[in-house]
Amino acid sequence: MHSREDIVLRPYLNEGLVEAGCDEAGRGPLVGPVYAAAVILPPDFHNPLLNDSKQMTEKNRDILREVIEKEAVAWAVEAVSPKEIDELNILWASVTGMQRAVRKLSVRPDFLLVDGNKFRPFDGYRYRTVVKGDATFASIAAASVLAKTHRDEYMRKLALEYPEYGWERNMGYPTKEHIAAIMKYGYTPHHRKSFHVKELEPTLF
Repeated sequence: MHSREDIVLRPYLNEGLVEAGCDEAGRGPLVGPVYAAAVILPPDFHNPLLNDSKQMTEKNRDILREVIEKEAVAWAVEAVSPKEIDELNILWASVTGMQRAVRKLSVRPDFLLVDGNKFRPFDGYRYRTVVKGDATFASIAAASVLAKTHRDEYMRKLALEYPEYGWERNMGYPTKEHIAAIMKYGYTPHHRKSFHVKELEPTLF
């Protein structure tokens, strides 16, 4: 864990360009969509709570979501379904989600800052991939907050339909509780068929 003093998020890579930060949430869960977000922040945006969303408390993410959605120059969130994840694989489903989010922005950015190390050219956009980008650039951190909060909100709603799986707590990740529920109740239509957990594989004995 970083302390707050360690994190100084950079406001941009290229001064004077309109940059959109892109990130996703939900690559690891067994169930539900992967969510992707693209955010263009004002050049002077600063909020002391902003950090890589995985390092933040749920309460601070929820506070920041409101701030970002209100103060961003433009923002967009897209979900890529479990079916598409199974067809594309989770990496390219995440990239597809980020591209869709960028296309939805009300302002066309000059440049994209993309969390991670894989992306694909599209629509003539210039971009740079940044490993640990959500702990480096403010716009990527903001996108990580929106992707995570929108996905968690969706999973809490889904949990009401399938209360046995504890998704409001595990968000679809392969926790002991979730795996035990799959063993007892089976898979739901929202599970990703291409995801396999060792504990659920048939044994030879």
